[in-house]
Amino acid sequence: MSQTTADTTTIAGRIAPASAEDRSTKRRRVLDILDAKGRDSLLLTTNTALTWYLDGSRVHISLAGDPIAALLVDRDGDHLVTFNNEAGRIAAEELPTGVALHSVPWYGNLHDAAAAVGSAGSGAAGAAGTAPLAEAEATAELRAARQQLLPAESARYAQLSAEVAVIMTDVLAAARPETTEFELVSALAARVVAAGAEPLVLLCNGSSRSGFRHPLATHSPLGRRAMAVVCARRDGLVANITRWVRFDGGTPEERDAEARIAAVEADIFDATVPGARLDRIFAEIKAAYARHGFGSDQWEQHHQGGPAGYAGRDPRVTAGATDTVVLNQAFTWNPSGPAVKIEDTVQLTTSGLQVLTADPRWPVTTVNGLERPVTLQL
Repeated sequence: MSQTTADTTTIAGRIAPASAEDRSTKRRRVLDILDAKGRDSLLLTTNTALTWYLDGSRVHISLAGDPIAALLVDRDGDHLVTFNNEAGRIAAEELPTGVALHSVPWYGNLHDAAAAVGSAGSGAAGAAGTAPLAEAEATAELRAARQQLLPAESARYAQLSAEVAVIMTDVLAAARPETTEFELVSALAARVVAAGAEPLVLLCNGSSRSGFRHPLATHSPLGRRAMAVVCARRDGLVANITRWVRFDGGTPEERDAEARIAAVEADIFDATVPGARLDRIFAEIKAAYARHGFGSDQWEQHHQGGPAGYAGRDPRVTAGATDTVVLNQAFTWNPSGPAVKIEDTVQLTTSGLQVLTADPRWPVTTVNGLERPVTLQL
């Protein structure tokens, strides 16, 4: 295994976004996990954990594949291991200051190699007790460490979210009834990629397919009314947004359902306060559906969202999720009913919930003191 020295010169203008201040805090959080577990090192192997700890480095090639890097955090430093055919790009464009880069042949085993670097130098093959703590052994602790977004990553998240909201406005405002679902998501994808982000989820349903909650696009025209969903990732952070457009005045039933789903969301927002447990927010979600006329079983028809950030949901809220809400945590709640849904990425701040996926050009209404999107009528 070889070690590569990071080159501070960038190729194609990419500079790793990592903040030294944020990274120092994240390292302290991981060392606290090691202290609590009585271990000396932790092996990070998932995209969520790696992009969080490296503060925005890209460690993927295929969006559907495993990361092309693994990272060992030990008490003496951070060691990133990647394949030999990735090391040059990682060193030039993705490696934060202070992280040692090691490479293995493209056919090598990243996890075994990463476990063997660091101060111990022996890893899993060494004496008893030297094996690194596996990421799976610290899932809850790492999720807690990711909850409170730090200043630099909060700024990056807000910027991405605002850009995605602008993209939604631009693309949906140009749509027409004869526009197909594929044409709409193609336009969204092109803009997301042009913004330096990765379109992780693109959904669209026209009026003929409004009954599907997760509508992958087809060649169907939008017709009189349509929904679009984008989940876009940049620098590891995922912004999520849903918007609706229609080409007529809508029916009284549609307008009523839209108002009621916004009321459900408002109740969820009211429950999203520091110290609240996710399972108790989930109980409030179930009650809110019944309270606003959707029926007590509506929550079973689609997941309800949850904390956001370096994963689309981190985690999805369920009755078994006992994480506690903290300040500066991000959320994407997505209550839905038949042919209706509302979704934005928000952050809980000292002054309350701040909507990150907001474009001032999009029509809104005030719900419980917060501006919320309504259907764009063309």
